[in-house]
Amino acid sequence: MEKILVKPNGPLKGSVRISGAKNAALPILAASILGTEEIVLEDVPELKDVEIITEVLRGLGLKIKKDKNTLTIDPKGLNSYETDYELMSKMRASFLVMGPLLARLSKAYNSLPGGCNIGSRPIDLHLKGFSALGAKITMTHGEIKAEAEKLIGNRIYLDFPSVGATENIMMAAVLAEGETTLENCAMEPEIVDLANFLNKMGARVMGAGTSTIKIKGVEKLTGCNHQIIPDRIEAGTFMVASAITQGDIEIDNVITSHLKSVIAKLEECGVEIKTNGSKIRVIGRENLKPIAIKTLPHPGFPTDLQAQFMSLLTQVEGQSSIIETVFENRFMHADELIKMGASIKVIDREALITGKSKLYGSKVRATDLRAGAALILAALVSEGETEISDIYHIDRGYEKIEEKFRKLGAKIERIEKEN
Repeated sequence: MEKILVKPNGPLKGSVRISGAKNAALPILAASILGTEEIVLEDVPELKDVEIITEVLRGLGLKIKKDKNTLTIDPKGLNSYETDYELMSKMRASFLVMGPLLARLSKAYNSLPGGCNIGSRPIDLHLKGFSALGAKITMTHGEIKAEAEKLIGNRIYLDFPSVGATENIMMAAVLAEGETTLENCAMEPEIVDLANFLNKMGARVMGAGTSTIKIKGVEKLTGCNHQIIPDRIEAGTFMVASAITQGDIEIDNVITSHLKSVIAKLEECGVEIKTNGSKIRVIGRENLKPIAIKTLPHPGFPTDLQAQFMSLLTQVEGQSSIIETVFENRFMHADELIKMGASIKVIDREALITGKSKLYGSKVRATDLRAGAALILAALVSEGETEISDIYHIDRGYEKIEEKFRKLGAKIERIEKEN
């Protein structure tokens, strides 16, 4: 079993390039099912989740060639509407192939998806959207079947601005007859990137990035070249790394408008931020100020950076608070930070963090993807060595994480340990 070892090493300094966004790459890869000609995707991060969805696509008949961070996809061989159960159970985002399959083949047979255990993420909104487009949904023993003679555009209101449901319904609707209006949509940058990709292939998607998306159905999509947007969550993680170590890091390949809420909270805390085109320089300071955070759907503060900020706030004098509104089970990392000496009290969906805590190297567990990143950050300022297990979670969302941290001066290594 692999583990990550971290030793404290003072302020991190240098520059780091941010990889393509996992949460943009996954739906775009699923959307390649809709194409009929060659698709070239650039800046695709080398991650476990990308590997899994690539295998899902190959199982459906697509041919995929990989050259470092570039994938060349031939979707012409699509020959199946049934996904592999083992692969689907490993990752929730694999459910995103359902909309494209339904659009292309009029059928999609899928098992219930897996992924991080961070709370209830029901797929009912996805299925409600497919039904509104004319699909018949049946569920038996963990399998979901969606079938339609023809998909027809409709007006669909989402009860919650779910990112996955917005993406899945949008992909199903691009080949539907007539116009679809999707209301109360998620507005994340990754949805805009998906819409841009679909439009390059010939789709007619308007309004992505706002709460209302209009889709005019077309007969077919072709192929295109597309570069995945930078990963704002990885960027935010390194911004916090600079803040927590009182470092000075230049973060390259970012879209600063995607990070407004993160920049605002770090500046409120007393961190110095300088933006310059596609670069952000983050300079950590002593005597940071406590803050209150409330996670919200975009453009609010991202739930995917809540854990990393919790690590930072353990090093801030006074009491800070974090309210988690997106997922109900996303404070599992608090117990791991408490093992390291943090003073954190969780009451329902609110965490109260009292700092400044002296942290100590410990044996801790990455309870989910972002929790793993938070533990690395805490370990950077702990006394002694920290051993992090269950790091397969971290590998799902961070490309070459140890290599990037080492380049900034961190003492971090991956080791093989017996169970």
